[in-house]
Amino acid sequence: MTMTLKLYAHPFSSYCQKVLVALYENGTPFEWRKLAYDDAEIMTEFAALWPVKRMPVLVDADRTIMEASIIIEHLGLHHPGPVSLLPADASVALRVRFMDRFFDNYISTPQQKIVFDALRPETERDARGVADARAMLDTAYAWLDKTMAHREWAAGDSFSLADCGAAPFLFYADWTHRIDPSFANVIAYRQRLLARPSFARAVDEARPYRPLFPLGAPDRD
Repeated sequence: MTMTLKLYAHPFSSYCQKVLVALYENGTPFEWRKLAYDDAEIMTEFAALWPVKRMPVLVDADRTIMEASIIIEHLGLHHPGPVSLLPADASVALRVRFMDRFFDNYISTPQQKIVFDALRPETERDARGVADARAMLDTAYAWLDKTMAHREWAAGDSFSLADCGAAPFLFYADWTHRIDPSFANVIAYRQRLLARPSFARAVDEARPYRPLFPLGAPDRD
């Protein structure tokens, strides 16, 4: 099989892990183009593909695809495997896409707000913004706990696109703003995600980079 896929990504990035989970679920072969800010050559190559310079980016022959969710949908259309991550039924697919947006907007976005704030100089930090982000995470955890009471995976009984994002986003969110023990369904779901071989592989590949986590990576997971 001729390898046509190149993934510009970093193993420690949550959005990159989202795509890696999809690739690993189906054993899809690809070439790593591992991004590093101290590697001028790879960063110049990356910027030429996507001037916004947000990872991940997938190159498939003469096509360049940006944004993790779109990349996963592209893989399903053009490189399908045994695991279908977006249901054929349009109504069920809509539920998957909604849960995907939930994890992007209400778990990942506030979590990253807290992390990026920690990377700023003390004089440039946004205490109010961080407080709002923590409140949003608590609200999102509470909603998710009720939603997952009778679900195995994010949108129902089958592992999907939404779980590809939920895995890294809940992983880092719990490091950043601990999931309260009262949210037992969220904690159990996070553990199922960690046990999924595709995500377990992504977590293991990222272990060497844990010292980069600005809030201090906890001695767990």
